[in-house]
Amino acid sequence: MPVPAGKQPIKVRYVDVSADEAGQRIDNFLARHLKGVPRSVIYRVLRRGEVRVNSGRIRPHYKLKAGDSVRIPPLRVDPGPQTTISGKRLPRIEDSIVFENPRLLVIDKPSGVAVHGGSGISHGVIEALRAQRPGAHFLELVHRLDRDTSGCLIIAKRRSALRALHEQLRLGSMQKRYLALLSGAWPGGSRRVQAALRKNRLQGGERVVRIDAEGKQAETLFHPVSGYGVASLVDIELKTGRTHQIRVHAAHIGQPLAGDEKYGDPEFNRRMKTFGLRRLFLHAHMIEFTDPGSDDVINVSAPLPDQLKQVLDRLEAAVTETHD
Repeated sequence: MPVPAGKQPIKVRYVDVSADEAGQRIDNFLARHLKGVPRSVIYRVLRRGEVRVNSGRIRPHYKLKAGDSVRIPPLRVDPGPQTTISGKRLPRIEDSIVFENPRLLVIDKPSGVAVHGGSGISHGVIEALRAQRPGAHFLELVHRLDRDTSGCLIIAKRRSALRALHEQLRLGSMQKRYLALLSGAWPGGSRRVQAALRKNRLQGGERVVRIDAEGKQAETLFHPVSGYGVASLVDIELKTGRTHQIRVHAAHIGQPLAGDEKYGDPEFNRRMKTFGLRRLFLHAHMIEFTDPGSDDVINVSAPLPDQLKQVLDRLEAAVTETHD
């Protein structure tokens, strides 16, 4: 069969896993070796058993070991998105880097940009960064942020750094702080929310997270910063890192996030739009961790985006006008 214009065929390949790649999930490994192939295709060939490790079938979450032999089936790769990945569709991720050393880097992720491709998204932060650094041997996400959340995101440049940072996440020694605008006046001081969360999928494949006693433990600390009558700015400390944790816990206590279309209050969201809010008001403003190479404590901050600052300025002006 002739290869369509702009597409390049890949023959069956056998790739040996290096020590630096050990511990990586097979789906992420394939995404790196099959640039341009949608994640949906990668998961399909995994389900069909077309990908083999040491001649045997494996699951998508299988973690590779040094010396594993991976059979990569023949797939057609469309290089098209790679040619525009650093153009108009995504900002240059290089320009968003706020900290970097030989082992890792931290970017101030813009709102509206996914951390990786999948679920109808052809590419995200990690694909863009790999395209902008074609000579980089290793680039992997240490953790994730929701597509609409902005702020600090760590990317490992070495397998050893990834393992060490994952261990800090597991032990809870990595500190992550967020700024969020919540509905209504905040009652009193700091508040600790402990409510287990369970992921569900609705019809059509949409993912939602619910409070469920049989779900995974989740803990969030809310600290009040400023009040604007109709809304409150809070500083949030994550003690666990569950999917949609902040958004679900905020809705659980009756004060959902501004701009949250999934768990929020539609009337509150409409009101916040009159103050210029056009996105989810959630920003990862600080992250603190131990550098795996030097054992130094690294503290990285990302200022609140101008768009969100302007919303707060308008809310403050409205409060001042009411009191005059």
